[in-house]
Amino acid sequence: MGDPGDADADRGTEPGAAPELSGVVPPTLTAFDAAGDLDTDATVAHARFVVDGGADAVFPLGTNGEFALLTAGERRRVVEAVAGGVDAPVIAGVGAPSTRETVEHAEHAAGAGVDGVVAVTPYYYPLDGDGAVAHYRAVAEAVDVPVYVYHIPSKTGNRLSLETLSRIADVDGVAGLKDSSKDVPWLAQAIDANPELRFLVGSDSLLLPGLQLGCGGLVSAVANVFPGLVASLYDAHVDGDETEARRLQSTVFDVRTALKRGPYMAGVKAALSLREPGFDVGGLRAPLRTMDDDGRERLRTELADLGLI
Repeated sequence: MGDPGDADADRGTEPGAAPELSGVVPPTLTAFDAAGDLDTDATVAHARFVVDGGADAVFPLGTNGEFALLTAGERRRVVEAVAGGVDAPVIAGVGAPSTRETVEHAEHAAGAGVDGVVAVTPYYYPLDGDGAVAHYRAVAEAVDVPVYVYHIPSKTGNRLSLETLSRIADVDGVAGLKDSSKDVPWLAQAIDANPELRFLVGSDSLLLPGLQLGCGGLVSAVANVFPGLVASLYDAHVDGDETEARRLQSTVFDVRTALKRGPYMAGVKAALSLREPGFDVGGLRAPLRTMDDDGRERLRTELADLGLI
């Protein structure tokens, strides 16, 4: 896997130039204290934990970072803390329903020293192709760091057509795309049609298939808890050991299944606390719910059976 320091040297390259963003890029967690308030120290500690465990870069304020449940001020504090506290490339989530707010988040993140920004497709209101292109053009024109599109239509309600993606790819400053559509034919065609973009696969169910299709990086929720497991999968693929890569993908399937039991996204934070020594990032912000005691014990058993805790 690449030395994070080498990738970090890409800070300050020409505007919009894509850094060598590759390998494992966990969508890091946002930590909360016992009162439910933002805990920036624990948020940074988690980002350092995944880097120390083998991750090549970090992606704060993605879905696992509960970005949509944070205030604008909290989002700024997360970006500033992680950008200043991690010795690895940082691509920060800046997405919002409106272009104006997305641009404001992007400008702040760029000023905080991130290596790139990730803008989820605007959500709630339907978005046509012209609107999507104009949105990403506005973001790219506002900052001098690479812009990554975050495609997750199951959550946003807005799916990018292949034609629209190719138009977005022509926008100066757009460097790549994180795809969480789980649509393998769409992803394969997107990679084929836009070789200039850096593609990141965003589902643990498709880590190895994504690499085989040509993705350069893995945005893995499992890597938030077991970064070494996902790093080993990536390394096995790069080394040409597809048998080992398939074996590790199978283990990731099992971990993913275990983490998905119980309330939405509760498994990742619960699993972190079950590691030895435990790693406490608090609960989830309402209306998301933390895993109950029965769920935690079942998760403990499943992860122990996999030899991971």
